[in-house]
Amino acid sequence: MNLDNKPSYPNPDSTLPFWRIEPHELDSYRSSENMPTECDLVIIGAGYAGTATAYHLYDGNPSPPSIVLLEARQACSGATARNGGHLRPEVYFVAHIQAIKKLIEKEHIDCDFTLTRTFDVFLDEEFANKSKEAYDSMVKRGLTSIQDAHFTPAKYAERVSGVKDAKGCFSFTAAHLWPYKFIMHLLGLAVAKGLNLQTHTPVTHVTSTPDDGERYAVTTPRGIITAKKVVFASNGFTAGILPEYSQKIVPCRGICSRIVAPDPNKAPYLNNTYSLRTGHGMYDYLIPRVDGSIIVGGAKATMSNDKSVWYDNTNDNELIEPAKEYFDEYMQRRFVGWEESGAYVDKVWTGIMGYTSDLQPHVGPIPGKSNQYIVAGFNGHGMPIIFLAAKGVAEMIRNDKTFEQTGLPRVYRTTEERLHSDRNVIFNKAH
Repeated sequence: MNLDNKPSYPNPDSTLPFWRIEPHELDSYRSSENMPTECDLVIIGAGYAGTATAYHLYDGNPSPPSIVLLEARQACSGATARNGGHLRPEVYFVAHIQAIKKLIEKEHIDCDFTLTRTFDVFLDEEFANKSKEAYDSMVKRGLTSIQDAHFTPAKYAERVSGVKDAKGCFSFTAAHLWPYKFIMHLLGLAVAKGLNLQTHTPVTHVTSTPDDGERYAVTTPRGIITAKKVVFASNGFTAGILPEYSQKIVPCRGICSRIVAPDPNKAPYLNNTYSLRTGHGMYDYLIPRVDGSIIVGGAKATMSNDKSVWYDNTNDNELIEPAKEYFDEYMQRRFVGWEESGAYVDKVWTGIMGYTSDLQPHVGPIPGKSNQYIVAGFNGHGMPIIFLAAKGVAEMIRNDKTFEQTGLPRVYRTTEERLHSDRNVIFNKAH
C-alpha cells in the first residue's frame, strides 16, 4: 500500500492476462534505436487512452505533429489488456458502442467484436427495488438515455437471465471484444503514419524547460525528450508523474479470470454479457467469448473490507489473496444449467485501475499547466468511455477546441476545484 506517497510506476514483472497470450509484433517495439531528443507532442502511456489519442491525431490529418508515445512496459500491457473486454455503458446509452462498431468496420480490425445485449442482474431484493424505482423515475422524466433499457421483474428474472435467484434484471445494448488486439491494431495504424513508439521507457519526471517558448522536458531512464505538448494517458499511475493527482487518481487492483467448459454440449449457450450485483458497489462482470470460454471479473465482495489489498496498490505482479480462488466453480454457483458442466478456471490475473476520488474521469487541459493534457481515471469502466474521451483531447490539440466545444460531459473536465476537493467516495462505491 502506497501510504508514504512515493511515486509508483508499472511493475516490470506482472501476471499474464489471457488477452496477451499472443504478443503483437509491436508489443516491445521501438521505432528508433535511440529515443528522439525533441518532438511536438509526447503521449505517456500506450494503453487505450494513449493509443486512441494518437489515432485521432493522425486520422485524416494531412499535417500531423511529430508524436512520441512512451510506454513503461510493453505496449497495451496495463489495465487495457487486463480487463474483461466489455463495452458496457454504466448509463444506458449506446453512442460509444456505435462509434467503436463504425471504427472497427472502417479499419477492418480483427478483434472478435460482438454486438449483443447485456443483463444487469440484481441478487439483492432491496437493491433491485431501489434500482427499479430510479429507472421508473427516469422514464417518468422522459430521459432518452434509457430508451434502450428494459426491466424484467423478479417473477421472470431467473428464467430470462439464466442467473440463479435473480431478483430482477435490466437488459440493454452492449458489446465485447479482444481489447489487446483492438488496441494493437490502432497502434499499428498510428505507427504506419509516423508515430514514434518507445516501449520499456518509463517516464519519471515532466518539467518545464527555460527557453524562448514553453516546452517540457520528459525524463526517462533512456534520456530526456523535449516537447511542446504532453498528454498524460497514465491512468492508475498518473500520480507518480503528476503529484497534484495524488489521491485524486488512485491505483486500485482488480482481478479477472478465464473459465473454460471442457465439453460445450454440457453447458448452456450464453449469448449475452452480464453484471451480477449483490449490493451497492458489489458486482461481478461476465463476458462469453466467441471461442466458448468465459471471462469473469470482479470478486469485490471478497476484498472490499481489506483496503490494503486493493486500494492505492500497484502490485499487478501477484494475485489478490482473498480473491484468487473466488472464480472456482463460479458458473456452477451462479448460472442455471451449469451444475454438471465441469467448467474450470483456466487463468487468473490482476490489473491496476485508476479510481478517482469523485468517480469521474479526469479529461482535458491540466489546470495551471499550458499545453499539458490528461485522459485518465476511468474507475474500471474505461472500455465504454475512452475512445470518445480521447477524441475530445485530440480535438483540443489538433483544432484548438475548448473543452466545451468537444461535447464531452462537463463532469469529466479536470479542474482546480476537483484537484483541491477533500471529497473521496471511492469507498462508498466499494461498500
